[in-house]
Amino acid sequence: HMIQNSIVYKEDIFSILCSDLDWSKLNNKSILITGASGMIGSFLVDLLMQRNKEYRSNICIYALGRNKERAKMRFSPYFQDDKFKFIEHDINDELQEIGNINYIIHAASNTHPVAYSTDPVGTITTNILGTYNLLNYASKHKVERFIFLSSVEIYGENRGDVEKFDETYCGYIDSNTLRAGYPESKRAGEALCNAFIKKYNIDVVIPRLSRVYGPTSLSSDSKALSQFINNAVNDEDIVLKSKGNQHYSYCYVADVVGAILTILIKGKSGEAYNVSDDYSNITLRQLAEILSSVNNRKVIYRLPDEEELVGFSKVTKAILDNSKLSKLGWKAKYDINKGLSQTVKVKRELRGVKK
Repeated sequence: HMIQNSIVYKEDIFSILCSDLDWSKLNNKSILITGASGMIGSFLVDLLMQRNKEYRSNICIYALGRNKERAKMRFSPYFQDDKFKFIEHDINDELQEIGNINYIIHAASNTHPVAYSTDPVGTITTNILGTYNLLNYASKHKVERFIFLSSVEIYGENRGDVEKFDETYCGYIDSNTLRAGYPESKRAGEALCNAFIKKYNIDVVIPRLSRVYGPTSLSSDSKALSQFINNAVNDEDIVLKSKGNQHYSYCYVADVVGAILTILIKGKSGEAYNVSDDYSNITLRQLAEILSSVNNRKVIYRLPDEEELVGFSKVTKAILDNSKLSKLGWKAKYDINKGLSQTVKVKRELRGVKK
């Protein structure tokens, strides 16, 4: 089953295609997307390819990823399309010459606990070396705009001094831990963007994403919410590996991609923008309860194993203030209930599960 054939997934794609964006800014442009096979990158590719199909927008997509076989499976409808080019590449290595590109969207990153604990060095190098290699390419090729996807993680722990993090908040991170590799390298990536703006006069915008979920997440994703979703899809009890008091901002992948395009089109160079949905600020326990009610199952509490524990965030509260992004005219279309329901429906369609 291919996700592009899912009726529910198509609804998501069209809901963003119909949103009030100045799409003309993307016509006839070339866009390089790193992490193209990942949760956000793959949605973005599907959306832009659909845009070409419906509106003849003539957007040329360079999808960059480490695994050609996986990309062939994921993007098989596009491999014969002259507007789609897959580049097999690890961004920790210098980018080969692919000519001039209008926009680079840097979405490649290790983003889940098991990846942090089993590949702690790769987690850091992707965010720093990878970002450096791409910025370097951008500065030599007159790229119009560079989009660096950052994270709520850069705010570190909420010390109880604010209700929500706005873009000026400077959080606390204990950098002398394994888990710090992700937030610290995202911070360094942002600093690198600013250094390139200053020295090479390039144009960079930085979406800071809340916790993202959706049907395009990979089955290997070890984040708590992704595991809950898999439990729901498989009609199992939901397994919670803590008391579930962690209170976070979440955002559905379709909305996140809409936000990234809004920031690409309207954002101001050098600025960071929090991406979150006010109707998706929720505790882990509440998430578990919503997903268990899908199948009338129950929530089971179980302690994590050692490897998982090492990758877990110690942060208990991370709510993003999205008013800066809202001022650009962006509004989420999916609250947490709708987003979770869409996710489970698509994943069931993909597995051929009727329910």
